Amino acid sequence: MEEYLKLIPTTASLISAYSSISTSLVLFKTAYNQVIPKQLQEYAVSKFRYCFSRSASYATFIIEDFWCGLGRNQLYDAARAYLSTKIGPRNLKIKVGKLEQHKNVSAAIVEGGKIVDVFQGIAIIWWCVQEEQVTNICNTKKGKEYMMPQAPSRSSYKITFDNRYRGTVQNDYLIHVLDTSEALTQGEKVLKLYSRLDRYHESERWKSVEFRHPATFDTIAMDLELKKAIVDDLDRFLASKEFYRRVGKAWKRGYLLYGPPGTGKSSLIAAMANYLNFDIYDLELSSISSSVDLRRVLLNTTNRSILVVEDIDCNSEVRNWCRPMNEEHPVPLNYANPLPLSSLLNCIDGLWSSCGEARIIVFTTNHREVLDPALLRPGRMDMHIHMSYCTTQGFRVLAFNYLGIHDHKLYQEIDELVESTKVTPASLAEELMKSDDADLALGEVVNFLKRKKMEEDQTKEKNKRQRTE
Repeated sequence: MEEYLKLIPTTASLISAYSSISTSLVLFKTAYNQVIPKQLQEYAVSKFRYCFSRSASYATFIIEDFWCGLGRNQLYDAARAYLSTKIGPRNLKIKVGKLEQHKNVSAAIVEGGKIVDVFQGIAIIWWCVQEEQVTNICNTKKGKEYMMPQAPSRSSYKITFDNRYRGTVQNDYLIHVLDTSEALTQGEKVLKLYSRLDRYHESERWKSVEFRHPATFDTIAMDLELKKAIVDDLDRFLASKEFYRRVGKAWKRGYLLYGPPGTGKSSLIAAMANYLNFDIYDLELSSISSSVDLRRVLLNTTNRSILVVEDIDCNSEVRNWCRPMNEEHPVPLNYANPLPLSSLLNCIDGLWSSCGEARIIVFTTNHREVLDPALLRPGRMDMHIHMSYCTTQGFRVLAFNYLGIHDHKLYQEIDELVESTKVTPASLAEELMKSDDADLALGEVVNFLKRKKMEEDQTKEKNKRQRTE
């Protein structure tokens, strides 16, 4: 018994051991907090909890680029920006690239890649998922098979996490992703120009490129009063959200730009987009296969955007886009239905037009007189803007843009010729680009205007003789 009692440590030795252990724990805790990053600590704790929790189950959220076919998913774009800041040394395979307009190289995770993020001690795993392409096989009338073009692949993000934290992830973490993305891109928004992918697919998708058109209202060569009227109308529209809601109207505005080719219709659209900071959706009516397709396409445009339908006077050609089916260029029967004008009107002015806000619709035409009156009434095209031949005020803007001058000895002669000649701003711009020297460039303008006036006078004289004969 005495031998066992000797094995029991004394009180002094116990106190000494306790002091050593306590000191070691304090040193370890200090080193743990100072040396190991907080994010890594949270990740280690979350993994420790998971290993010792037999009842843990994982939930999955899917973030697609389009939200249930109703429009562009803002969370998807935010996730892409957010994840670019989370790529670490463990991601051995990443996508890199650099756009011409950007200074730095950008990085993104590849399809199938994953990133582990930690939020409030919760481990959240991100996956980049790419859907497989599907090839459709169709039959011609003669029974021969042909392959339709492949539909474009669609990407999405998948996040998995402990199901116990579903509320935190959905209500706090995803908001954190949105806020972080907004902070990253603040002041750096680049406008987008969207166009349809392929009319041979029942797809609502748009493809986009960065829109960096330099046109502004300061550089547009047009009458100053008309320019001011357009700017004032845009300002009133942006400030009238509550007004539209109070009177029970969809918050949208329609503009018809009409006039000869080369009068600056496309440049005016670019100036409107830059002024409003709105993306542009360029809708080619020949890419629309049916009324259902049109509704789906329009639903997938975003708020605060401009929908452009150029050369609307060519709608008669759109009605006849269907060509006879043959072996070389087979067209499926479901694309043989012409798009009726009523469907277009319904989407820009009917119930479907209320599915969004701060929308602007712009139609352009070279011949307003051939348009159906149903397109022109207020509520559809609220403001008709005549893009006329160049005026003296418009030429002053062009001369300053190209030559940097406000006055010149040739201006009086040029003004007289401009007022008596039908010439577009685009043609005068070509003459101004021939020389950096103001005297030479304006001399070319004078010669060009004299030739145009002579041609017009000859044409008038010819027509007069034909009428008298």
